[in-house]
Amino acid sequence: MELKRLKYFIAVAEDLHFGRAAARLEMAQPPLSRQIAALERDLDAKLFDRSRSQIRLTPAGEVFLERARDLVDRLDSAYREARLIGHGGAGRLRIAFVGSATHGPLPTLIKSYRSHYPGVDLSLAAMNNAELERALVQQDIDIAVARPALKGQDLRSVLLTDEPLVLALPDNSSLATRSAAVALSELESQTFVLYPRRPRPSFADDVLRCCEMNGFTPRDQAFAQDYQTAISLVSVGVGLSVVPRSVSQVSRPGVTFRPFTGENPGTRLTIHARLDNRRPHLLNFFEILRRFVHQRDR
Repeated sequence: MELKRLKYFIAVAEDLHFGRAAARLEMAQPPLSRQIAALERDLDAKLFDRSRSQIRLTPAGEVFLERARDLVDRLDSAYREARLIGHGGAGRLRIAFVGSATHGPLPTLIKSYRSHYPGVDLSLAAMNNAELERALVQQDIDIAVARPALKGQDLRSVLLTDEPLVLALPDNSSLATRSAAVALSELESQTFVLYPRRPRPSFADDVLRCCEMNGFTPRDQAFAQDYQTAISLVSVGVGLSVVPRSVSQVSRPGVTFRPFTGENPGTRLTIHARLDNRRPHLLNFFEILRRFVHQRDR
């Protein structure tokens, strides 16, 4: 049964007048009458009582009107939803990120994407770099936000931010109250809280390379599994940590953030997706990302 025939029936049933229904449908009355007659033959049921003075729905017509409206509404909804998904305005986008990324420009970027595509369901999760790489390969996520980056020729990659490293110090440390800048090379005897503990290499190794660039290797090293645990250890006085500057934008009880002098290679935050992932809402995300980075760098 053709969808347009159902729409013809609904128009006649609502107007109870073939002429008015034909005008609403922008068609001539005779073809409309033929379509309704054909529908009744298909159903082997009379849908309208016709007389010279008026048209009324039969009991079968009343039931069929209710069902036809429901069917047409569902089909129209299905068409709209399919069209929306096809243009990237609906569906699901799975984004995973390293924990420290929540303190940089990423939340603003996600907010911008959500404002442009409110119908897309965003799934957000924190992962380390090894988990991000594995999840992308297995297609468990669509977008990975890594520090500093993931390797792979089969990935599209966009640099989100490049920032210096800073010190995270216990607020009762003598280093936190010093007026002069702290040289990283002075901190060889301090306990360095590094993260993640595993897998390696990781951001912990980036910090250790930074120390080597400044002429030392920390004597005492304490490892945490993630940034949140590491900064908690700093807050209770276990040691100090070297972190991206963006995390200093959010105050943390018990922690003071300070820049340091000496070699500072900084750290990057890079956004990745599989090259073979051409889903419209992912491509829309990278277009928002492109505009976001361009606007920020102007």
